[in-house]
Amino acid sequence: MSSKKPVVIYGVTGYTGRLVAEYLREYRLPFIAAGRDAKRIKEVMDKVPGIENADYEIAEVEHSTAALTKLFKGAKVVLNMVGPFMKYGPEAVEAALAAGCHYSDTNGEQNWMMHAEETWGEKFKEKNLVLAPGIAQMYTTGEIAANLCLETPGLDKLDILVLWKGFPTYASTQTIFSILTSDFYYLEQKQYVKWPFGAKAEVAVPGQHTMALALPWGGTAHPVWFKNDPRVSDCKVMGGVFERTVMESVIQINAVIEEKIKPLPKAEQEKALSDMAASLQAGMPPRENPRINISVDSVHASGALGRAHCVIHGNCNYKQTGLMQAYFAYHLLQAPSKRYGFASGCQALGHRELLGVLQQFGLVSEPILTVHAPGVRRG
Repeated sequence: MSSKKPVVIYGVTGYTGRLVAEYLREYRLPFIAAGRDAKRIKEVMDKVPGIENADYEIAEVEHSTAALTKLFKGAKVVLNMVGPFMKYGPEAVEAALAAGCHYSDTNGEQNWMMHAEETWGEKFKEKNLVLAPGIAQMYTTGEIAANLCLETPGLDKLDILVLWKGFPTYASTQTIFSILTSDFYYLEQKQYVKWPFGAKAEVAVPGQHTMALALPWGGTAHPVWFKNDPRVSDCKVMGGVFERTVMESVIQINAVIEEKIKPLPKAEQEKALSDMAASLQAGMPPRENPRINISVDSVHASGALGRAHCVIHGNCNYKQTGLMQAYFAYHLLQAPSKRYGFASGCQALGHRELLGVLQQFGLVSEPILTVHAPGVRRG
């Protein structure tokens, strides 16, 4: 492909892929809109707001390492939207590595994060390339809040809560169901500890006189990112959507999966899960409304003699994801990464840089940071 198109959105026809295209247009970055069906891509791209001013081309490609490598050659950054990633991600990562491209995706699959780090982390590092799976609101915005807390030395335990108002897209629902058959973990004294089946919690929502129901949500990306961070010994994360009935349904579904689907052979598991997910969310959700679709990322950090609490209120979590994906490409096309190989968004680009980008586009407010530590009192 032409080197004049330095960015590839793979899986552009999905909800998040369209938003990434919008923000690449905002950054005036040329890109390739790629997927399995060129006709479908054109139909989708024609409806993206302002796309007539973007510099892009459409590419139809089969999902194989060889075909994707050919597509990615000449590009610099691959933004992968094709999940569930444990199922479809390996071909895209292998192709990005072979083509010499930085890679990011929007996954929420802890097992995929661990697999990607172990399998390809060092290989990307050897080529001065970034492997950054999981740049998305549900993980990266909370990671920003955690890093703001960790600017105070001596705080080594993270208790993270991520909540948002809205409904998962089709792709997100498929991913949620795929992770329910896997083990997932929190971090305790630098070791992965398996969450017990049925774990849940009533949590206080910052800024509201209400409680919410939260789940481990597949363990999330944070324990993986912070496992090799010398500042952090423990990291536990819970989250979900504000709508309690949705969370209660997830608990019920999890019980059905544990009892009836986990015992099935893998192929039958995948089909049953996919059918179940499609029955709950088969269509495209409406475009986000910032007055309705809000997000809250809350992090308590503690140490032997101190603590900090950071809350970031935001809106339009899918727009946050689309923007951060686009900025990942925008940054790396102009400046080196802060870390090569396996890296989170904050580790690669900087947490204050990402915060500034989200604020620049009106997607998050000023963080509310309260610190109580020896010699420090802020808030």
